Amino acid sequence: MSGSRRRPWRAMARRWAWLGLALGLGAIPRAAQPASEAVDTALVLAVDVSRSVTPERYALQMDGLAKTFEDPEVQDAIFSGTHRSIAVALVQWSDRAQLMIPWTLVASRHEALVLAERIRRTPRSSEAFTCLSVALQLIQGKVLPFLPVATERSVIDVSGDGHDNCNSSVSVDSVRDSLVASGQTINGLPILEGEEADTLEQWYSQHVIGGAGAFLLPAAGFADFARAMRRKFITEISALKTGRKG
Repeated sequence: MSGSRRRPWRAMARRWAWLGLALGLGAIPRAAQPASEAVDTALVLAVDVSRSVTPERYALQMDGLAKTFEDPEVQDAIFSGTHRSIAVALVQWSDRAQLMIPWTLVASRHEALVLAERIRRTPRSSEAFTCLSVALQLIQGKVLPFLPVATERSVIDVSGDGHDNCNSSVSVDSVRDSLVASGQTINGLPILEGEEADTLEQWYSQHVIGGAGAFLLPAAGFADFARAMRRKFITEISALKTGRKG
């Protein structure tokens, strides 16, 4: 083979050598590297932003979620699984639902802290009626099907301070049952503050939670949200058999 025909192959070999060196030195951005093939848990955080959630209450929810990912014990739980990683998506819901943070891999403490800051800075999507059925339909049709990695299990984590009041044509129960039938687990964190505080835990138990190991862990008001979310998250990620069973 002539020298002129060898040159392109030599040039390509040099390029791959430089690429390998750059990867070894961390010069290529993480997004360009292969993603994890599987995670231990795929977690959808479904957060109520309806009219009853004041700006102060909204800030408490976002800060509480952020603090959860900043907590060393939570991080230890994330990295204790077989794949040492989880995937997280954030949905906000009221009379409509919106995916605010798409599927994000958390496979290191740095990634947990980056996600925490992203959550803390997430703007509010809307503030109207409470319509959990709309949120569950969005999660079923436009979030879970687009999970980019395999997962050992998937959990939908619903938090809110009220019953459904939007008269949706599809009931919460029917969407919940459909999700559970497809293998999903739905856990609940009712925030017991406001006019519906006395009946909300029972409503979540009857209409929201479902699936293998589903449980409720109420927050005693918005100021207690961070504490309740931290405890709930560790239970979910560690697959412990504590908490209130549905």
